[in-house]
Formats: sequence, C-alpha cells, structure tokens
Amino acid sequence: MVSAAIALAFLPFLLTLLLRYRHYLLLLYWAVLLGWLRDRLSGVPREQRAFQFLLAHAVPGDPRHVLQTFDRWSQQREHLSCVGPVKGRIVERLLAERAPLWLLELGTYCGYTTVLLAQGMPPGARLYTVEVNPEHAAVAEKVLRLAGIDEQRVQLVVGTPEAVIPRLRQQHRVPQVDFVFMAHWKSCYLRDLRLLESHQLLPAGATVLADNVLCPGAPHFLQYARSCGRFRCRLHRASLEYFDAIPDGIAELRYTGTA
Repeated sequence: MVSAAIALAFLPFLLTLLLRYRHYLLLLYWAVLLGWLRDRLSGVPREQRAFQFLLAHAVPGDPRHVLQTFDRWSQQREHLSCVGPVKGRIVERLLAERAPLWLLELGTYCGYTTVLLAQGMPPGARLYTVEVNPEHAAVAEKVLRLAGIDEQRVQLVVGTPEAVIPRLRQQHRVPQVDFVFMAHWKSCYLRDLRLLESHQLLPAGATVLADNVLCPGAPHFLQYARSCGRFRCRLHRASLEYFDAIPDGIAELRYTGTA
C-alpha cells in the first residue's frame, strides 16, 4: 500500500518529465536504438545503407542532388548525424562571404558537409577533411566521387585531429587554414582549437565553425572562445539536424590573433 502511494505521488512528476523531454526520447529511439537494431539485423552499417540509397536515387555528378538525397534518407529512413539543410544554409552563406582558399574539416563522417563545402568553395580552393574512423572515411570517399568531387579539390585524411593537425604544414603543405568546420567529438573541440592556435595555423580573420554546440553541446569550447580574447564569437541558433523541436546552433568564431 505504501509503495503504491509513493508511486502515485511520483506519477505527475514522471509524466512531466516525459512530456518535457519527449523529443529527446524520440531522438534516442530514432538515432540510436533503431539504427543499432538495424545494424545488428542486417549486418550492414547504417552509413553503408545510406550510401546504397544514394547510389539508387542521387544524380551522379550533382553535389546538390546528393545532399538532397542524403536529407531524404535522414528524414524518411534512418537518422545520420550530418549538418542537415537548415544549418547547412548557414554554413553555405558564411562560406560564400569569406571565400576561403584553405579549408579544414574535422569529422568527415559520411561526407555530407564535405560535399557542401566543396561545392561552395571558390576556384582554386582546397579542402582537407579528417576522419578517425576508416569505415566512415571509405563511405565518404565514395560519396565524394558520386558527387563528382575529385582529389584535386578535397583530400581526405584518415586519422585523429590530434595527430593530423601538427602535420598539416609539413606533411600536407598547408600554410594556414582560412576556414575550419568542426563536427567531430564535441569534447575534442577545445583541444583541437588550441592545437590550431599553438601550431599557428589560423591567420587573422580565419573563421572557425563548430556544429552541435548546444546539442549535445560544447560548453568548455564556447567558454574558451568567448573569454580568451582572441576570437569574436557569434552563435547561430537553429534546430538539431532533422529534429525541428530540439534547439541547436553553430558557433562562428573569427580569429583576431590578439589577446
């Protein structure tokens, strides 16, 4: 009797939690549990399943259509953690405004943002994209070729940002990077930003964009960017990719080079 009374007392609280966080529970089901189950049942990773969908539905050599097909997959089939169309338009606008010649992407994943950046780069620009997972890198390589993007414009480097960033200048002949897009592990954002600084890879005026700074969030990165005195920081608020009800944002950092 006492246990039942306690349970009834907590019921309104539990219902409130379920209502407040229902969108996050749906995200957990759609993006994690369902994908994990299908991976186990099919024996084929979701990234490879997404690429097979691209092969069947995307127009080869058309980067814009490849991105639209990616969006169809993530909206109708299975969730992929890509920047998505809403935040993608923010990236495209900033890329057009800055017209960078040296670009760096940390976290290639399946190549969605790589294609987005490559198709918006000015002539003569070069993009280096870093992916730690070899299987994801293999999918991204095929996505880039499907979109008609060759190795003269984009070089995919397999490795950790922590290992690749110190070698950019000497091994890859990258003098500095004008435009950086971060979409890898959020806990690594701050470390890798400081690596770029310590290796003097950011010229004055360089742009650093960091995705998902609100969901799942990168608070230490944001605190550093706002307080160190070397960046002008702006937050572009949007929704989480393919989940309009969950708030997210892209942090835009402009490097001043002065403390």
